[in-house]
Amino acid sequence: MAAVNAAVVARCSMECCFYWVGDWISPLEDIWNTEYEEETAHESTGCGAWIQTMERSHTAEADFNLRRGSKQQQQQQQKPWTRIAGNKLKMTLGLPVGAVMNCADNSGARNLYIIAVVGAGARLNRLPAAGVGDMVMATVKKGKPELRKKVMPAVVVRQSKPWRRQDGMYLYFEDNAGVIVNPKGEMKGSAITGPVGKEAADLWPRIASNSGVVM
Repeated sequence: MAAVNAAVVARCSMECCFYWVGDWISPLEDIWNTEYEEETAHESTGCGAWIQTMERSHTAEADFNLRRGSKQQQQQQQKPWTRIAGNKLKMTLGLPVGAVMNCADNSGARNLYIIAVVGAGARLNRLPAAGVGDMVMATVKKGKPELRKKVMPAVVVRQSKPWRRQDGMYLYFEDNAGVIVNPKGEMKGSAITGPVGKEAADLWPRIASNSGVVM
């Protein structure tokens, strides 16, 4: 009888232990599930925030490029002296501000004094310089009285300083020369004396049509 009672007590104690262990584990399972759900929600929220941040960055970049393009267009509209005919490869510039070059057209001017280079950048203590094909602002020092003491655009067609072309050939002319044009690149004269650099002829079609020899 005592053995039976001991077995019943042991069985009851084991069942109570199982019940206690089960009651202890089930709250842990709830805690684990809650933490997993929170982590999952945090990861999904973080991913969404990251995607939203990327979308915002792309949108901001697009807005910046749009504003930048509109600003560049406004600058080009405000500056009629920018290159209208196209772009030119980098070359050695032989005509800084203050240089005097011959006038190679039949407009009545004999020489041109460079006072500014159109589209030239700025650097401390460096004079802006022009090369073949560049547009400059110049005044007539010698020539017809109606052309003197006036600022007018001109295009450089020859320079005496050697420069290197993309094919490796070095080229220079006997003198420095330019032609008077209007802001659109149309010549004031109707003919050009002497050869014309290919860089100027490629950039300015009216100069190419009025030139005799293109080198």
